[in-house]
Amino acid sequence: MQRKNQQRLKWLCHADRRLIDGMRVVVSIFESEHLSFGQGTADAFEDAAWLLLWSLDLPRDRLDDFRDSIVPASEWRAISHLIRKRVDQRTPVSYLTGEAWLAGLRFRSDQRALIPRSLLVEALSFCIDEGLITQASRMLDLCTGSGSILIHAGHRFPDAALFGSDLSAQALELARVNLKEHGLSGRTTLKQGSVLEPWDEDCFDLILCNPPYVNQGSMRALPAEFLAEPANALDGGLDGMDFCRSFLSEAQAKLSDEGQILLEIGHEAAHFDAAFPALEKTWIPVQAGESMVALITGKALMRLG
Repeated sequence: MQRKNQQRLKWLCHADRRLIDGMRVVVSIFESEHLSFGQGTADAFEDAAWLLLWSLDLPRDRLDDFRDSIVPASEWRAISHLIRKRVDQRTPVSYLTGEAWLAGLRFRSDQRALIPRSLLVEALSFCIDEGLITQASRMLDLCTGSGSILIHAGHRFPDAALFGSDLSAQALELARVNLKEHGLSGRTTLKQGSVLEPWDEDCFDLILCNPPYVNQGSMRALPAEFLAEPANALDGGLDGMDFCRSFLSEAQAKLSDEGQILLEIGHEAAHFDAAFPALEKTWIPVQAGESMVALITGKALMRLG
């Protein structure tokens, strides 16, 4: 931590301070230390607010209601240890607090899985609202990680049987915790394995997939916060499409007659189109961009051969 920020932190812990005064100090520290965001928070303000409110057992969306509350110096000293971890170790705030929020739902979060932040939840809502996805009695979340996408999908389709798989046994342990907390364990089947291998005899109406799709060059440039996450959940090989090639070559056989795939590829649209030039798909617009999530039908895969 920079010397001036050490002094700021020392000042903060020296006496009782208003919450808003602490926010000013922490935001200044986070901004001047050039932290990276995008793992559930958009900027230094959101990062600081989440960390402080969580530390004080306050609702994460009620900063304005408590801004003038006096926080004792003893609590600032306890919070300072988390601030130092955030800065010195570049630990994402979700891993410090043990929780993440995605589209209004809370999830347990730790280094066993990616921090929930997928575009698939937004894309799925769009597809349902626009009538692009109308039914799904059997849904698979491939690369399920913490289970956050599967849980959102389960709430949108309350009668669907839910399935999830991941290469990581540790990630599946975390998914089980989240599924239980959201009351979905009873209708969910989880399996460990690579790509579609665990589902040899199964067929699905909808497959959701947020695969590892970061290309090799981008992996080398990732900030330390993202390197704290499981690398195998991010690294998609030279062009980012290694997992997608295996998945789409097998997927048609796992889909029902009207089955569909909702696939996130983030900023890798150019590599995706180069890898699958003849594949028919519908780009689903999300706030982050127009070509980051693709809706693919089983019939399109069949025509692809």
